[in-house]
Amino acid sequence: MSDTGPLQSLYRVQELDLDLDRLRAEEDSVPEALRGARAQQERLNNDLEDTEITLEGVEKQIRQLEQDLAGTRDQVSRAREEQDKNAFDARAQSQYGSRIQMLTERAEEMDEDLTPLRERQRELTARASELRGAHRALRPQLEALEAEDEARVQGLRDQGEGARQERARLVAGIDSRTVKEYDLIRRAKKGLGLVEIRGGRCTGCNVMLPVNVQQKAAQGKLPPVKCPSCGRFLVKLS
Repeated sequence: MSDTGPLQSLYRVQELDLDLDRLRAEEDSVPEALRGARAQQERLNNDLEDTEITLEGVEKQIRQLEQDLAGTRDQVSRAREEQDKNAFDARAQSQYGSRIQMLTERAEEMDEDLTPLRERQRELTARASELRGAHRALRPQLEALEAEDEARVQGLRDQGEGARQERARLVAGIDSRTVKEYDLIRRAKKGLGLVEIRGGRCTGCNVMLPVNVQQKAAQGKLPPVKCPSCGRFLVKLS
């Protein structure tokens, strides 16, 4: 192997890395149909949750009002019983009558207040049932799309297996510190940690390189020469 062998190997590693980057980007790119189905499921879940929370609040109001109504009607019954037992004159009859009338009117108001609440309860119950039905209807389609996407992703991973194996073989033959620094530079520099010198320029940032930098990089020795402008490793391939 020539003196430039390690850097040529590293350049090949970068080609593999870029190809693996592309495959990972494809993995992360969710198909439109699946993205739409997931969004629809999320909307249904959110709508159902909001509906159930609202329904729970209405039902709590109904229970409280029904409890108050039952208590008021019980007071009316007791007042009538007391009237029959204790009202021996017109004044007492009038006092009991006023109390019974007040309690009866209050009960009637509560009964009237319950009517719109019960109607709202029926509406929300129907809405929740409708949303659950829509969720059930969507499930088979979403499951099929998820299965298709899992197969797509697995296919991409299988496609990259050869590249990963070749990369591992190449990296094993390169100084570990050089590989680690290359990885750091590549992450910081949009996927390119090692760039070729062409026409005296760094192909990473297009700056004209000093002659001494070009000459040193052309030797292909480790540690690699870095571009004084962008900090990437430099390699002379031809």
